[in-house]
Amino acid sequence: MWEFGDDRSADRADGSWGHPAVAARVRRSIVARQIAAAATPEVDTFRLLDEALSRYLRPETFPLGIRMLSPGEPVPEGVRIPSRDDGERWIVCQSIGIARRYGWSVAVGKEEVICPLAAVSFGFRPSSARDDAGEAALGMYCSDADAAAALEAATWRFETGRFERLCVAPLAKLTFETHVVAVYGNSAQAMRLVNAALHARGGRIARSRRPHCTLAAAASRARRAAALHARGGRIESSSGGRLDCAELVIQTMQTGEPKVVLPCNGDRIFGMAQDSEMAFAFPADRAGEIVSGLEATHRGGVRFPIPVAMRFTVTMPPKYQELLASLDDAGS
Repeated sequence: MWEFGDDRSADRADGSWGHPAVAARVRRSIVARQIAAAATPEVDTFRLLDEALSRYLRPETFPLGIRMLSPGEPVPEGVRIPSRDDGERWIVCQSIGIARRYGWSVAVGKEEVICPLAAVSFGFRPSSARDDAGEAALGMYCSDADAAAALEAATWRFETGRFERLCVAPLAKLTFETHVVAVYGNSAQAMRLVNAALHARGGRIARSRRPHCTLAAAASRARRAAALHARGGRIESSSGGRLDCAELVIQTMQTGEPKVVLPCNGDRIFGMAQDSEMAFAFPADRAGEIVSGLEATHRGGVRFPIPVAMRFTVTMPPKYQELLASLDDAGS
């Protein structure tokens, strides 16, 4: 393993528990095993996950838990409904941005989501012929009607009426069980989460894409994808360059696999996603694997902040070299 600094070189997997850093690592590993052993993730599990993400990633904004509420399911305690509590209507990417930057818990549905693309994708409103034809994409994202219809057909969607609201909150403040965990960060932080997701299973995290699929079909494909884990491979994600809210939540839930997500134009405008940011999403039941994978790859030398190679003799500018030589001459 690479050893760039004193504190890092002490954190080694040599079986010695005497060093405080090693003892602390052992304690963290026990927590990870406790998370992994949970059949159904509980709220406390996500607080432990939040601690691990803070320790190993140090994200700039709050990691999030996202739950889709079924029709009639009550909004969890302490969760803000913008139309009721603020007299405002917040769209999905905006709500995610508020949750990760303000630390608020937010629930939005048909009443709040005035973005027609998200309203249809999340099943809050039925689609229409104009929407299916990709009218919103024509001229903005696509050059002709065929391309626009194809882009719309490839959009991730829930069945209409399947869910009533999207509920999002920082992991540390969750009052509900979550379906998806989402973390925004830079490309190095996203890489670390990819490392963590692949550490225990290896394998190819893949899926067969069928637009507007049912949850049952998605579950079947996820089971087939799981069979590939032991063969080595990679995380596969899809991006349409728009509607990253659907890619973050719907794609992750329907495939049952972790995903790297490219923030879309709307997320940058309304959700305030920065040019330096990416997102990583994974199913809530993978929390234990993510924590274990972060720990293990950290011990293996893959870390954040990246321990760049700095231990070498630098080359100074010629005038500096001449000045140093003159100082040596003056002192002799």
